[in-house]
Amino acid sequence: MVQGARGESILMVDDKEVRVLFTNRALAEAEKHLGRTMMTLARDASALNMGFGDVATLLRVGMEAARRDGGGQGRPVTQNDAFRVMDAIGFTAASDVVLNGLGTVLAYDPSEDETDGAEAEVNPPA
Repeated sequence: MVQGARGESILMVDDKEVRVLFTNRALAEAEKHLGRTMMTLARDASALNMGFGDVATLLRVGMEAARRDGGGQGRPVTQNDAFRVMDAIGFTAASDVVLNGLGTVLAYDPSEDETDGAEAEVNPPA
C-alpha cells in the first residue's frame, strides 16, 4: 500500500507516547496559522530563522493531525499542549521533530514508495 507524503514521529513525554504527524493537509493548516507559505517556512528553517512560536505551532499542528489520524479521540490539541511537550523535550528536540516531518513531506516522491511490486500511481483517480 502506498504510504504517501507522511512525516511521523513518536515522542515519549512523562512515560506517555505523543504522536506527531505531518501531511500535506497538516502543512496547509500550518500555513494558515503562521501566515506564511511552507516554502517560506522551509527557507526560514534552513536559515535558522524559526522561533519558539513557529516550532510550537508546527508541533501543535502535527500533534492534532496525529490525533485526527488516530480516530480523533479526545479533545483537540492546543498551543499549550505543544508548549508542554516542548518544555518536556526541549526546543532542539522539538525543532528536530518538526523539521524532519516537514522535510519528509516536502521531499516526498511517490516513485520511492514501496508498493508490493506494483507501480506507484502518481495521479490516482479522485
